[in-house]
Amino acid sequence: MNRTSQIKELEADREWDCCIIGGGATGLGIAVDAASRGLKTILFERSDLAKGTSSRSTKLVHGGVRYLQQGNIKLVLEALKERGLLLRNAPHLVHNQQFVIPNYSWWDQPFYGIGLKIYDRMAGKLGLGPSIFLSIEETLERLPNLDPEGLTGGVLYHDGQFDDARLAINLAQTAVAQGAVVLNYFQVEGLLKQNDKVIGVTVKDSENGNNYIIRAKQVINATGVFTDSILQMDEPGSASLISPSQGVHLVVDKDYLPGTCAIMIPRTDDGRVLFAVPWHDKLVLGTTDTPVNKTDEEPVAQESEIDFILQHIARYLQKDPLRKDVRSVFTGLRPLVKGKTGRTASLSRDHHLSKSASGLITITGGKWTTYRKMAQDTVNLMLQDDPRPCITETLAIAGQDNPLIPASLAGLTDTELEPLIRQAVQEEACMTVEDMLARRSRQLFLDARIAMEMAPRIAEMMAKERGKDEVWKTEQINIFRNMAGQYLPV
Repeated sequence: MNRTSQIKELEADREWDCCIIGGGATGLGIAVDAASRGLKTILFERSDLAKGTSSRSTKLVHGGVRYLQQGNIKLVLEALKERGLLLRNAPHLVHNQQFVIPNYSWWDQPFYGIGLKIYDRMAGKLGLGPSIFLSIEETLERLPNLDPEGLTGGVLYHDGQFDDARLAINLAQTAVAQGAVVLNYFQVEGLLKQNDKVIGVTVKDSENGNNYIIRAKQVINATGVFTDSILQMDEPGSASLISPSQGVHLVVDKDYLPGTCAIMIPRTDDGRVLFAVPWHDKLVLGTTDTPVNKTDEEPVAQESEIDFILQHIARYLQKDPLRKDVRSVFTGLRPLVKGKTGRTASLSRDHHLSKSASGLITITGGKWTTYRKMAQDTVNLMLQDDPRPCITETLAIAGQDNPLIPASLAGLTDTELEPLIRQAVQEEACMTVEDMLARRSRQLFLDARIAMEMAPRIAEMMAKERGKDEVWKTEQINIFRNMAGQYLPV
């Protein structure tokens, strides 16, 4: 997936079957599905691939125990099936993760145990393993830093874990392998219309300022929390569809939860579950659910959200992480579809799919786990007059035969870093220092201070690979450090 080569393909052909706006999980999934059905497909992302919500998840591929509690059986069944398919199609990025729900009252074990047995049964042949009841000793053996006071046992169950940004890059490579054109740093500036029907888009290459007119039989709005901005392009004054919610995660050292198991706390003060999940030799704690009015590309954690997570996890651990122990704070926005409730924690994670009078298709809502099904439904709608079979249930995702760029670059020598940067630039459309430290590797998410320290080295090597000058290097270092500072707790 070389960006220069992709632009040449764009310039060689301006007529497309399918034009997708948005390079997150949903848009990339649609690109894979559409291209694999033989459609001439092009995708534009105004920033980097998975820059927004799709790189800021809890890193779980899961059915959703919380949605089972809410009674959303349809979503849980769908997500459990997709979890199994993703584990099969991307085994290099998705793995089976054991979770333990610690029990501190006599009724916890039968209550959660019965629910998780139902969860197991719903997964069917795509299940990852049976849930089991744990004694006090077995619970503490799996969760060595768990607070033993009042503990009555636990329930162990299985779900999936993954690296979200790396999966997004591999989905883009899969789409390209199927014949799609995927371009980051291309801003869609307007919709083309003829006789009140959408027939394409106008786009601008943010790298050099070049403008293009792209004609397409179908345009798809897959912009997540920015869905409303494209809807306004289509129908100025149209009602808002999205009710964004902010989710914050803290990353701390693995010492706070030794071993391989994760913790799932089924009830917090705001009605959400709380996770403590091992990830790339660190521990991810989260998440929150805070309604927000703005949809920034770089949402910032509120002090109250950081305190909320630290206070809640401290109720369950003997050795508690403090604010000074936090290596990185990352924040994502959920594209929740508006409902009648005022609490975003109660809004459904089902996806919304619609087609406007102009023919613009909009897909939003949902979650990472169900990205493939969302894509399938979207392409089915696009092809309702020309049905073609979907093949993505069994389509292997790219990257399984290639070495992965390590999540952490800390400690690597220049000799070790140089081929990784070459791979990122030449094969993964890596354009900026942030792209390299946040999404091609995950250094920013694992330890923001180390990422800031590495920025000059990365800028130097990327400048050499991309033929950039000293001005570019200085700008990149400053931009990255200013942004990365927001990943550190005050």
